[in-house]
Amino acid sequence: MSSDTLAKASAAPDVPEHADTLRIVPHRRLGQWTAAAAVLVLLGLAVNSVLRNEAFRWDLVADYFTSDSVLRGLWLTLWLTAVVMVLGFALGTLLAAGRLSANPVLRSVSWGYVWLFRSIPILVQLLLWFNIGALYPQLFGVRTVNLFTPVAVAIIGLTLHEAAYAAEVVRGGILSVDRGQIEAAQALGLSRWRRWWRIVLPQAMRSIVPPAGNMLIGTLKGTSIVSVIAVQDLLFSVQLVYHRTYQVIPLLMVATVWYTVVTSLLGVGQHYVEKYYARGSERAR
Repeated sequence: MSSDTLAKASAAPDVPEHADTLRIVPHRRLGQWTAAAAVLVLLGLAVNSVLRNEAFRWDLVADYFTSDSVLRGLWLTLWLTAVVMVLGFALGTLLAAGRLSANPVLRSVSWGYVWLFRSIPILVQLLLWFNIGALYPQLFGVRTVNLFTPVAVAIIGLTLHEAAYAAEVVRGGILSVDRGQIEAAQALGLSRWRRWWRIVLPQAMRSIVPPAGNMLIGTLKGTSIVSVIAVQDLLFSVQLVYHRTYQVIPLLMVATVWYTVVTSLLGVGQHYVEKYYARGSERAR
């Protein structure tokens, strides 16, 4: 046997005669399956505890779930959320434009607004607006107490708070658009309005929609804080009932289930909006 033949024989791996009949056995992940089984057991125990615990009084939850007072509170919560989000993003867009402006005054004022309203807790802001009459007894010839009703205070306080966060969301979305896209649109002679409407905004929405959806859900849940200033939202409505009936846990579960249902629906809507604006991108599913 020549040296070349010996070299080839030594380099070739040992292959069994019936290699095509070998069965591939997956790696056994015993730890993962054990952890999964433990999680399922704990989850089952938790669900069983919730369903079988008589203190929850699920019969009362069903009775009050669609009561008139609860539905009125739910409607106010949804209405307040929609108004705050629209006004908050309108003001936030102006603030984002100010922060991206070449004017140093607009940049400084916009930055100062975002810094201030992100620094003060929303509860403190609401209480300050609710007691604004102590600083200004009259505005425009009208008593401040009559001008700033609890609902008006809730809208003003939540809107100013949300605008600070919306400004950063919009600014981040605009900055995510490649500068070359804008320069190419300028080279084609597109006007500033068409550049923003046809080029910048559709691409920026891919980055704006996910955090905006999270803000919407957060605002919906955050409206519960207006109960401290006697705005009859969903939480305040159930509080009025359990202050009368002393059924605290069942009424809180009514509010919990409603918040869960609405946030789940908003999450589904957010998914489809994200999918719409992700068309044509590599991340689209």
